[in-house]
Amino acid sequence: MKSLNVGLIGTGYMGKCHALAWNAVASVFGDVPRPRLAVLAEASQDLAERKARELGFERATGDWRRLVSDPDIDVVSITTPNAFHPEMAIAALEAGKHIWCEKPMATKLEDAERMLAAARASGRVAALGYNYIQNPAMRLIRRILEEGRIGEVNHVRLEMDEDFMANPEDLFTLKSEASSGHGALDDFGVHPLSLLRALLGGVRRMCGHMAKPYADRPVQGGGRRKVETYDIATVLMELDNGASGVLALNRSAWGRKGRIFVQIFGSKGTVVYDQERMNEVQLYTVDGLKETQGFRTILTGPQHPPYDRFIPAPGHGLGFNDLKIIECRELMRRIGGEKAHLIEFEDGIRIERTVDAMARSAHEGRWVEVAAGG
Repeated sequence: MKSLNVGLIGTGYMGKCHALAWNAVASVFGDVPRPRLAVLAEASQDLAERKARELGFERATGDWRRLVSDPDIDVVSITTPNAFHPEMAIAALEAGKHIWCEKPMATKLEDAERMLAAARASGRVAALGYNYIQNPAMRLIRRILEEGRIGEVNHVRLEMDEDFMANPEDLFTLKSEASSGHGALDDFGVHPLSLLRALLGGVRRMCGHMAKPYADRPVQGGGRRKVETYDIATVLMELDNGASGVLALNRSAWGRKGRIFVQIFGSKGTVVYDQERMNEVQLYTVDGLKETQGFRTILTGPQHPPYDRFIPAPGHGLGFNDLKIIECRELMRRIGGEKAHLIEFEDGIRIERTVDAMARSAHEGRWVEVAAGG
């Protein structure tokens, strides 16, 4: 595997996360060559130069197009607002770059389909930033399911709640504008859907509902503007394997900071996971004596790879940025021609089609089937 020359577009929340991952991946894992942080792009030259110094990039530009056309760049991290993903990703792929694009693929399904077509035509690796699937706890759950320890799965409940949109007097932002997408469904609902895909597969059909807890929000300088997106969504689902499911999303849920709550019910037991306690798995199985049956807590540690690459002792715990480092390593392995645990555009489009079907179901008030391959 050769060293990669990296370009980064955007240095906000996820941009910094990508930069930390590129900086740390070789030190943490030791089995991939150290990437060269070559070029950073931001909205202005001044901001780009300042962030390049902070994050360790050699060069800076205020024009992302110059980055994607640079023949020196092998892979591009795209961490801009969702609406910019299609143009940037397609341009990078057409320029022969591998890409690591934050989720979701796009704010419109037709744009996501164009991104997939560009990836197929390029022959390059096009990965999406679904780092929650990299959690050693989530990998353990997948193994529990594959081994049949809770029997045949018959029902799944997925919840994701945060409170960054909970205050009705917070200013109107891009997240309340229709150009940003549907709202909770594609802003963060794609995360639990990525877990569902990684653990159990896809969704066959669904019946959805979306809600706006607040009709309008104040705007800078006075007045109010009508909210155009939906901060709450609830969906009944039928999975590909015939199991039933529920997806509940709320980005205006006071007190919830980063909660993804997963319950998987089977014929011989139950698995429970809470993202706010991301180093724990709760497992109930019906084996053993009935009087001692109950949920037991499994605390992740070095026996749950790749936890051991970070910390040699159990109980200390991994964090969000650590999952991004794992994802970075998987991306590098995939670019190097190895098998990797990633959600690439081929799987990502199925999540996008599922979100689109959920939104259509909510607007039309009926059950909707996911497009083929969804």
